[in-house]
Amino acid sequence: MNAVEGYTSAKIQKDLAAGILKQATQDLRRFRNPTSGVEQELYFDAYHWFRSNDYTWPFSFLNVCQLLNLPPESLRQDLLDGASLGLFGYLSRRCAGAARSLQKFSNRVFTTNRNPIAVDPVPITHVPIA
Repeated sequence: MNAVEGYTSAKIQKDLAAGILKQATQDLRRFRNPTSGVEQELYFDAYHWFRSNDYTWPFSFLNVCQLLNLPPESLRQDLLDGASLGLFGYLSRRCAGAARSLQKFSNRVFTTNRNPIAVDPVPITHVPIA
């Protein structure tokens, strides 16, 4: 196998792993409250896939996380906790996380980009008008 074939093979595996993770995530969220036996089966398949600690299947949850360089425990916790919250809780949690990220970013920008030579502004004193 040459370098191009190796790269293509690795890219195909990563794309497939990302697709499996995306589909399982959608099934976990979409079928949280199943209305049919098929929906219930899809939910439980996704749930058990996320909970599994199996390395024997090439595209098990742990192998997918390893292939995509994702931390399995925190991803598992976020997805399973998010699935139990419902849509409103999930969106609220995502927005709160985005707000925290924005706050950290703005704190970093405003604390690291200060000009050490700058002079603090002098307050303007009130001058009476004649």
